[in-house]
Amino acid sequence: MPDDIHFYEPANGHGLPHDPFNAIVGPRPIGWISSQDAEGKLNLAPYSFFNAFNYIPPIIGFSSVGRKDSLNNIEQTGEFVWNLATRPLAEQMNQSCAAVAPEVNEFELAGLTPVASKVIAVPRVAESPVSFECKVTQIIQLQRADGETVPSWLVLGEVVAVHIAKWLLKDGIYDTAAAEPILRGGGPADYFQLGPEALFKMWRPGAVK
Repeated sequence: MPDDIHFYEPANGHGLPHDPFNAIVGPRPIGWISSQDAEGKLNLAPYSFFNAFNYIPPIIGFSSVGRKDSLNNIEQTGEFVWNLATRPLAEQMNQSCAAVAPEVNEFELAGLTPVASKVIAVPRVAESPVSFECKVTQIIQLQRADGETVPSWLVLGEVVAVHIAKWLLKDGIYDTAAAEPILRGGGPADYFQLGPEALFKMWRPGAVK
């Protein structure tokens, strides 16, 4: 093994001050998920393992590492909302990450406003410029290569309604950078902000320009 390559097998530990996995697979979009239990108690929490997985129908998903309140709520109701985390909302998003009891309302904790969704019962974050109302399609407990289950669950949901602030639509095209989305990096505290200076265009081979 060359001296300029750090090699490790995760099962045996990484041998570094901090696990590099999250930093390598990143920066990652943030799954800022609002949910409510069967009795209507609200929850809002960010998840760093989040992404989109399908166009038609649109399907998004996040992974709950450990059995969190969001997972319990979504199992009860079959619904959740994804809210875009932006730079102006970064501190409030971080507040909603606090480890608190299930009865604590993170909307109130973070000083955010729940606003009624159009299709589902779960409210969205009024201050967020983009939200997806979702109905659960699958909840999958993850497992190791040998088939042993691990305490993490992948929650997949079909996007049944979309809310976009009109100022983000430029000539009818969504302006990703204008929303100032924040992304999760590695380490205990690293985040990134997406802006127009990061944009470059690259057309697929054979694409009509």
